[in-house]
Amino acid sequence: MTTRITTTLAFAHLGWTTERATGFSTMASSGLVPGRVVSSAGAGLALTQDGPTELIIQRRFAREAASVVDLPAVGDWLALEPLSENPPQAALREVLPRRGTFIRQRSSDGQPQVLAANVDTAFLVSGLDDDLNPRRIERYLVLALDGGVTPVVVLNKVDIALDLSRAVADVHAVAAGTRVVVTSAIDGTGLDELRELMDPGSTACLLGSSGVGKSTLTNALLGEERQATNSLREDDSKGRHTTSHRELFVLPGGGLIIDTPGLRTVGMLGDSDSVRATFDEVERLARACRFSDCQHETEPGCAVQAAIEAGTLAADRLASHQKLEAERRSMALRADERARREADRKLGRFFKQHKRQLRRSGRKDY
Repeated sequence: MTTRITTTLAFAHLGWTTERATGFSTMASSGLVPGRVVSSAGAGLALTQDGPTELIIQRRFAREAASVVDLPAVGDWLALEPLSENPPQAALREVLPRRGTFIRQRSSDGQPQVLAANVDTAFLVSGLDDDLNPRRIERYLVLALDGGVTPVVVLNKVDIALDLSRAVADVHAVAAGTRVVVTSAIDGTGLDELRELMDPGSTACLLGSSGVGKSTLTNALLGEERQATNSLREDDSKGRHTTSHRELFVLPGGGLIIDTPGLRTVGMLGDSDSVRATFDEVERLARACRFSDCQHETEPGCAVQAAIEAGTLAADRLASHQKLEAERRSMALRADERARREADRKLGRFFKQHKRQLRRSGRKDY
């Protein structure tokens, strides 16, 4: 689907600020123009002041990127060199500094993946049918906090809710202090509350598993059918997966929203602070344990186990905390190993290039 964003909008509506413009002044004097990635389909599409432009990522840029995280993602601001007007094309010269970034670990190869960049608010969407999974919400919260994004839990499909009060209570139990919005794209419940959370120029991102209604919510907020959706399956009331790429839209009120494909897995790359903040009640209890290195298993004086026995802390909450912390440590070790291998490869390329230069110069003492 081609992103349709009118070029008559002031560039500020895309989130371009005076601060960004000031930092871009040197690049502008070199003939570069700013653009924001609005679609990940194909080679990628960016919106500049002249309209939608196809992104050209030349081999040298891709080769010099330290990892896939350095390549552009939806929501990124870029420095572009215009190449042609018909069709509009521009070469990527630099990905500008990010703020508020969702990065997960891909299940296919363990590599980090940028889901969306320069996001202010994360709408973490779950369906009020049998999709609601507190463990998944915990992962989304870590992902949001790690990226510096304000999380909002969105409980969609209230029109077919199985047990609304129980669902809301379950969410508050794992997301204390996080705003919870109950919505229905079908009858409009909660849509005004979502709109109030998106100021002109600010960017929200919808994250959730397939079938929770992200694209239907996007269409409802846009006021028109821009994202393809399918009818619900009769056996489980879930929508079929339709969104195949990430895309940014400008809303009538001036805010921006990024729709994303459903996530089957939420691989952890969060730092320890993000995990601790998500499980704040476990962390506070742990500080009261008799031993500072308590593993909260069979140690005497364990305040965490005492809370579980007293019924003030759910056992699965502790289990989830321990699982995510172990996963985070494992991912950190893997990232260190990848960085070491990449450094070795760069050093090897340097020596090979140096030898070629010596051979071309006619020297034989290499």
